[in-house]
Amino acid sequence: MTRPPTAAQRRVIDGADPVSGRLRGTEAQLAALVKQGLAFRHPRPPHDHFLTPAGHRIREAAPQPQAVAAAEPDGVFAARVGGEEAVDDGPARVREVHSAWQGLLELRRMTNPDGATDRPCGWERAHLVRAAALALEAAGHPPEGPAAAGYRVRATPQPEAVAVYAPEGEPLRACAATLERAGWQTGEYTEPRTRTRYLLASPRRV
Repeated sequence: MTRPPTAAQRRVIDGADPVSGRLRGTEAQLAALVKQGLAFRHPRPPHDHFLTPAGHRIREAAPQPQAVAAAEPDGVFAARVGGEEAVDDGPARVREVHSAWQGLLELRRMTNPDGATDRPCGWERAHLVRAAALALEAAGHPPEGPAAAGYRVRATPQPEAVAVYAPEGEPLRACAATLERAGWQTGEYTEPRTRTRYLLASPRRV
């Protein structure tokens, strides 16, 4: 049975061109992938390396944190963005959220180029609302419910930013502190028409 790729090899595979499968990496990394049958060296100059069908399958099966398949239609777990109907906040939910957050930290370690866990990864940048909501729920912030105040995370027209609403004052500041600890940049703003205070949050890159 072929050994699974190392974390460094996995990063090379995940960084392949999404269309052609062309790889970038050190000669040693590329040679190891060829030996495992996950890449091949093109016979013509410049002799670039490309993923084989087996390499493509590994890339497409990119690891996702348990249940951070967060609001996928068939997912078991959904990060609460606020505004949901009646929800269950029992011990099982607490365990699910904790497990999802730990899975997300592991995904950061596996997919960030330097293995860093203190800043968001590609999955979070592609699922901004769910990622920010998971960070808030995992830290114990209550989402807004039918009869309860709490946070709401919403998409914005900006490509890498979400809006986070919460009761003004300490609750909103606490959400900002949580997101910053989770690797997000935040700023507090006021909506011109409603005068509602909110956070604009985006994933930190460095």
